[in-house]
Amino acid sequence: MLESREATSASTIEQYNEVAVHLSKSSRIQSLWTFPVLMTTQTPQLYVRRNNFSDNAVKNTYITTPIFYVNAGPHIGHAYTAVLADTVARFNSMLGHSVFLSTGTDEHGTKVQNAANNANLSTPEYCTQISREFQEMCNTFQVSYSNFIRTTEERHREAVHYFWNRLEERGYIYKGKYSGWYSVSEETFVSNKEVLQNDSTTESSDKTFSQTGHVLEWTEEDNYKFRLSSFKDDLKCWFQDENVLKPTIYRNKVISWLDDLEDLSISRPSKRVPWAISTPSDESHTVYVWLDALVNYLTSVGYPDDSFKKFWPPTVQVIGKDILKFHSVYWPAFLMAAGLEPPKQLLCHGHWTVKDKKMSKSKGNVISPFTAAKDFTADGFRYFLLREAVLHADANYSMLKGQRILNAELADTLGNLINRCFGNGVNPEGIIYNSVEYKTILRSEVALKNIKALEELGEKAKKHYEEYHLHHAVDAVISTLHITNQMFNHHKPWYLKKSENFDSAKELESVISLCFESVRVAALILYPILPRLSSDLLDFFQIPQTNRTWEDTKPLHLTGVPIERTPALSKKLFFKKLQN
Repeated sequence: MLESREATSASTIEQYNEVAVHLSKSSRIQSLWTFPVLMTTQTPQLYVRRNNFSDNAVKNTYITTPIFYVNAGPHIGHAYTAVLADTVARFNSMLGHSVFLSTGTDEHGTKVQNAANNANLSTPEYCTQISREFQEMCNTFQVSYSNFIRTTEERHREAVHYFWNRLEERGYIYKGKYSGWYSVSEETFVSNKEVLQNDSTTESSDKTFSQTGHVLEWTEEDNYKFRLSSFKDDLKCWFQDENVLKPTIYRNKVISWLDDLEDLSISRPSKRVPWAISTPSDESHTVYVWLDALVNYLTSVGYPDDSFKKFWPPTVQVIGKDILKFHSVYWPAFLMAAGLEPPKQLLCHGHWTVKDKKMSKSKGNVISPFTAAKDFTADGFRYFLLREAVLHADANYSMLKGQRILNAELADTLGNLINRCFGNGVNPEGIIYNSVEYKTILRSEVALKNIKALEELGEKAKKHYEEYHLHHAVDAVISTLHITNQMFNHHKPWYLKKSENFDSAKELESVISLCFESVRVAALILYPILPRLSSDLLDFFQIPQTNRTWEDTKPLHLTGVPIERTPALSKKLFFKKLQN
């Protein structure tokens, strides 16, 4: 078993470094089980075995979203990223893990300063205003974060300075000159291979970034550089673990980047980028916004205080494909250089498009999540985002399609089943039947099919969640509820209610009990995706908070532990059908 994180103290690392100092550069260990932890000017790379790092995957689980850039307010792509991370966090919480979910806003850089000027606000005022919009987005869509970080906070500035100093002490930062192309839109330096020449002229305005089409500017300046090129082998070694990046479709792209690594500029002259954190020992330079931004994941859990080790390394970091290079190349290299373990997993997703076109202000097709919440309801829009999107491809936003999905699945399949079970002709007293005898009483083919599907549902959905196939988890739930509706129709409880026969009464009770049990399990499985509506359902069915773990997705006839419940106080409409 791997040693605990606490066992890897600073003194322990120093002891390893004293031994390792006798290794020559040519004797570098290149295996999946090593990470670089120290660099000096004399000795380029030294190592500590990976088994001296923690394996905090059992109980302490750290989930992150990227911090959202405040050059503009939130759109539906931001909402998707946030609710995806929240869903992963809630699923892990149901498994019994101690979960820390971090999100926040990235507030430095030229684009932010320009946006503030355009809004006729001071830059701090503008950052606060937009940051509040992202917090409101999280609150609207039930993103239950443990910490919302802003990169303009003093605690973050201190963490960035500490991290910078660690890199500098270990010999990974040097003063150099940068000559090349820079994308202001992406706040990133661009290699020659990524530059497109639009015509035969040589004006910088004719050069664009091949990945985005944004205009590039030629930059020549003295700045501080990070020895990124020395991490090619280490990053390739890290990527030997196929679980490091999900889904695997993005893996080949990242590996192709590793062969052309160049040292990375990690500062800008203050006169060029004043709205940023100054470097610790040289106020004439500010920290490159992406180094600043990535350190937020450390700041959020308490770095540099030792308390951050409780949740380090991140278990899952949710990112969009447009920031893949920063997280899959720069970020792990920074961490290795600082002697810290890289994240266990990066979870990358595609973009949301509108009529198959990327959202942009110039096209006027940016969809606000607050507008979508009015169209679909907040619960409905969260469900649609996670139901419709797949990680390996872009998803297309369609209001009509969203309405059809929500009406068919939440209103007709789930909501209507509950309404039918409390109908005046079936259950006018509002009794929440708690019998588990349905397995022995209901012998129809469709009832047996329902019971079998119910018995398999929890484990099937768990595997889909673990693979981040959320749409398949929803498919499994809706498929089971379709069978439940068929079972309800087959047994015709409205006829059973009219009969005074004892067997008919027991059959009626069993039909409603099986319906309620199907809804209970469905609500538990949908909880990570649809937390508010699922919680309302479970409250309505009087399910105690202590009985809302993943273990409780097993049907009661298997556990043999019925839940004591009283008649429903009032009927409730759980999802109102949307109108065009």
